Amino acid sequence: LQKLIRLLQATDDPLIQEKALISLSNSAAFSVNQDIIRNLHGLSIIGGMLSNCVPKVKEKALNALNNLSMNITNQEEIQVYITEVCRNVESAPLNSDLQLAGLRLLTNMSVTSDYHHKMINSIPCFLHLLSEGSERTQIQVLKVLVNLSANPAMTRYLLRAQV
Repeated sequence: LQKLIRLLQATDDPLIQEKALISLSNSAAFSVNQDIIRNLHGLSIIGGMLSNCVPKVKEKALNALNNLSMNITNQEEIQVYITEVCRNVESAPLNSDLQLAGLRLLTNMSVTSDYHHKMINSIPCFLHLLSEGSERTQIQVLKVLVNLSANPAMTRYLLRAQV
């Protein structure tokens, strides 16, 4: 894991970045590896890939963060990327793998109400995706919206959203 993280830091080659992120994502399926990746400062390195200009690299970084977000301690670090993830979801092509990867991460990050306030500005986008997206996109958006709607503090934002 340490070598993968170092490789991710050291290379500018999008193909190598993509492969390293896939490996980290697969490794993050195991809870012991989630802690190791966090302790190696891997969350910030993977999070840094969200600003990469290559959509496939962003998508793989979102997938890795999604798997890593199954850990509450990791969520505390990942939450700093929520606004950027929302921007990626809004700017990604409709129904793209990049958009779906972002929505999956937002679903995990919205299971508890701790970070709902960071998604308020994206509610109009979520509602737009609900009406314009494919079935896969709609299902993923609904998961985010259901999580948000479970928080009474979000009611007014959900009801007042301009679509």
